[in-house]
Amino acid sequence: MAVSWFTKRKGNRMESPGDALERRPTHLRSGQEPFRAGGMEMGITLLDFWRWSASDLVNNTTRGVLAEFIVGTALGISVNNPRETWAPWDLTTPEGIKVEVKSAAYVQSWTQKRLSNITFNTPKTRTWDPETQRPSRHVKRQAEVHVFALLAHQDKVTIDPMNLEQWRFFVLPTSVLDGRSRSRDSITLSTLQKLHGPSQHYGKLREMVLLARAQRVDKAD
Repeated sequence: MAVSWFTKRKGNRMESPGDALERRPTHLRSGQEPFRAGGMEMGITLLDFWRWSASDLVNNTTRGVLAEFIVGTALGISVNNPRETWAPWDLTTPEGIKVEVKSAAYVQSWTQKRLSNITFNTPKTRTWDPETQRPSRHVKRQAEVHVFALLAHQDKVTIDPMNLEQWRFFVLPTSVLDGRSRSRDSITLSTLQKLHGPSQHYGKLREMVLLARAQRVDKAD
């Protein structure tokens, strides 16, 4: 059976209805994949790129992604699925809880005159749908639960973001953030301590997230 189709010009490129540039799936890589040119391997690998680009774990950008990874492992989320960069929230637990992770640290990579003040940004956002390439109409906080990950170590020489004992965590239902009347787009450490109480360690994260989710449901009921 013949299949009819037509093409149309978009810029300098011909395209057809069945040739849409659909979302490309992401697969977990090993790091051993080689760079190539002219059909030959160049002696450098993806692992070399990872080492080059992400070795500074104290750097703000890298630390934020690392915090998501650490929280995800505490919540029982598989590390065998690549990070979803376009998702409206950072993590989804095996129970289906939508989690946003915010990170902060006293110590930075750059030269400091003093330790950084701890503030977490908590803005409302529009979701971006990678399928339709359109933002949502409504501005809101997308997750059900917020995890605030503080790299609490204060010595620049011995700071090690891979030492989970140097991290402290606070967890709040998103409804608590939505109910605040002041500083709606950020929250300071002192306010967080008033709302949450003392910080908790890595081993308590899963319990805290489940409790925060239950509190959100109770208020909704």
